[in-house]
Amino acid sequence: MANVTVIGAQWGDEGKGKIVDWLSERADVVARFQGGHNAGHTLVVGEKVYKLSLLPSGIVRGTLSVIGNGVVLDPWHFRDEVAKLKGQGVEITPENLQIAETCPLILPFHRDLDGLREDASGAGKIGTTRRGIGPAYEDKVGRRAIRVCDLAHLDDLDLQVDRLTAHHDALRAGFGEAPIDRAQLMADLTEIAAFILPFVKPVWLTLNKAKSEGKRILFEGAQGTLLDIDHGTYPFVTSSNTVAGTAASGTGLGPNGAGFVLGIVKAYTTRVGSGPFPTEQENDVGQRLGERGHEFGTVTGRKRRCGWFDAVLVRQSVAVSGVTGIALTKLDVLDGFEELKICVGYKIGDQSFDYLPAHAQDQAKAEPIYESIAGWSETTAGARSWADLPAQAIKYIRRIEELIGCPVTLVSTSPERDDTILVRDPFAD
Repeated sequence: MANVTVIGAQWGDEGKGKIVDWLSERADVVARFQGGHNAGHTLVVGEKVYKLSLLPSGIVRGTLSVIGNGVVLDPWHFRDEVAKLKGQGVEITPENLQIAETCPLILPFHRDLDGLREDASGAGKIGTTRRGIGPAYEDKVGRRAIRVCDLAHLDDLDLQVDRLTAHHDALRAGFGEAPIDRAQLMADLTEIAAFILPFVKPVWLTLNKAKSEGKRILFEGAQGTLLDIDHGTYPFVTSSNTVAGTAASGTGLGPNGAGFVLGIVKAYTTRVGSGPFPTEQENDVGQRLGERGHEFGTVTGRKRRCGWFDAVLVRQSVAVSGVTGIALTKLDVLDGFEELKICVGYKIGDQSFDYLPAHAQDQAKAEPIYESIAGWSETTAGARSWADLPAQAIKYIRRIEELIGCPVTLVSTSPERDDTILVRDPFAD
């Protein structure tokens, strides 16, 4: 049976939580492979609502869940999120949750730096979650990070702390901040180590063993392809690679383990924070989409920007992530629109493009070329088969498939996990 890699194919917030939850009940292992606790996944299970930002979504179902080496881990947030879920009745132990030994740690001064930079950037701010994600990744590639495995060797950290403080104290001085308190840092790490270490494992071994035993592995991506550090709308992106290929490097399983790549796509488009958004509707349409779709960030609570479906950008995401099939979410939000629009290209000055150019200024100037399609008056909410959908809704889905060059595998018609139309089983490939 195939493994499945789930990624967002827009700017994040596509509804990955529900889809991963729906799939995780049939998986043997669920693995996070990039990002940090800047990812927000909302799961609705019966009457309970679970809001996750760091833990793999499979933990709610009791599925073995692993946090791969590509994730940056805030150990204090990890402890808080575990406590919150335990308070909701979720059992979390080292038997069903593992953390890769080589995860870099997000430390308090990473959060400080994140906020200081955003505040100093004025109109040029990126729109980060201020949770220290970017600075932690910088330290990883700068070879000065403190990693999870270091928590078992705190007496040997002096040289690494020297490298960290030499870098960060200079930055902090530039912002008028005091140097890092080394004694407090070591005290904080000593205090949290006892909680973290029981969960620490060589995750790459766990996953390779599962693969050799023919178990189903579900790789859970965070954010979306358009926020990828290489392939997204740079510089308004996250600090990690969000494309499907990162499932290999971010877990240690290898590139042949990704399996079926399922791209999650809203039936319209949203974005949180700054950056280009060609199809954004700063009008009654955008307001209606936001209200009907409850478009507020799970992590930040920020209102999401809303607009029409952008087939050009999703087609790019399909290409760079090697998407096998699409899960189309929030179709029901479009119920009642007399006319829908789909972006099929861009105009920048007197030039036409069938892709979004790489330069930020070109992206900011891109004007969408729209194709109109009739909407539907009937409801799609709660539909669980094609027969439950209005004919015009099916036409809309089919047109999206044509424009993005990828088949729709699943259709989600409400936040409830069972309100899902299965077209093709990703695990069966």
